[in-house]
Amino acid sequence: MVIGCGGDCGLDREAPAAGVQGGYSGRWRTQNGRMVLPLLSRRRWLAAGAGGALGMAAPARAGAPATWRVGPGEAFSRVADALRHAADGDTIAVLPGTYRGDVAVVTQRRLHIVGVGAQPVFEADGRHAEGKAIWVVRDGDITIENIGFRGARVPDANGAGIRFERGRLRLRQCSFADNQMGVLTSNDASAELDIAQCSFADAPDNPASLPHLIYVGRIGVLRLHDSQLRHGRVGHLLKCRARAAEITGNRLDDGPDGRASYEIDLPNGGRVLVEGNTLVQSPLSQNPVMLAYGAEGQAWPDSALTVRDNTFINRRALDGLFIRVWDDRLPPGAPVLSTRNRLLGPGGVALGVDGRSVNDRRGNAPD
Repeated sequence: MVIGCGGDCGLDREAPAAGVQGGYSGRWRTQNGRMVLPLLSRRRWLAAGAGGALGMAAPARAGAPATWRVGPGEAFSRVADALRHAADGDTIAVLPGTYRGDVAVVTQRRLHIVGVGAQPVFEADGRHAEGKAIWVVRDGDITIENIGFRGARVPDANGAGIRFERGRLRLRQCSFADNQMGVLTSNDASAELDIAQCSFADAPDNPASLPHLIYVGRIGVLRLHDSQLRHGRVGHLLKCRARAAEITGNRLDDGPDGRASYEIDLPNGGRVLVEGNTLVQSPLSQNPVMLAYGAEGQAWPDSALTVRDNTFINRRALDGLFIRVWDDRLPPGAPVLSTRNRLLGPGGVALGVDGRSVNDRRGNAPD
């Protein structure tokens, strides 16, 4: 069932890319400065069960999930309005454009919000939901795909693009820029956050707090895959307190003029795999450590760290620590393994008394 009608939406208009069929698949790309999802054929789009995003749905039936369209000429000009009508299991399809001040709280138990074509961008424009974020995800099984979040500011200085409180949240091909926090979670031990093919960038000046690009509290699981984190400022690119984390295939690069502290901070230990990433420390970084583990003491009954097949590039001229483990603050005997990593530039590793380095390779930082 498709919900849509005419009307002036009052957006910063941007026409969909030529030939858009409404589907999407694979990696994002850029087009005219915006992130764009590759397109599927109409048949594949229908087979995916989301054809309603462009008015190509199967015949409606009682209780069938609905697709609610947001954008120029559609039923709703704001996602916040569509959320007031959407039921569990529905989809909200957002057309290209810049949506200013469209802040919202997602209360559905199951929902898919997807940008169709060129990535829609949600600018905070001085507004926030509940003093927390552009969007607050309250609970449930939620997927957000191909949406941009920019400019989050709140009075207590931790305004997020998305505040995730409980449940399971999947982020796919989204972008976060110039937010006090890109994504900020609660400390709900059963929550799961799954991020893939997203970008986080450009932490603002924020003297009242530390602007982390991603700040994961004491939740159950973080999965961060195939994403880009760049240009921090004083805070960390990634700070994660989760009980279990898989950080794989990402690029965390502070750039030549970034001022982030750690590239990855795992302050409470946990069971963590860091694999296949590229970590690049800026020459202007305020902290020599690139990956920190256990600095604030244990929060979980068991901890284990495996760091393998990564490339670390330290561009600080004087010193650096590619990996530092505070083993005296972790459960006794917590295993730590660093293996097959490329450690490029000045510095070393401090893995603790029981930590092992196996087949790590040293070299010069590339120009």
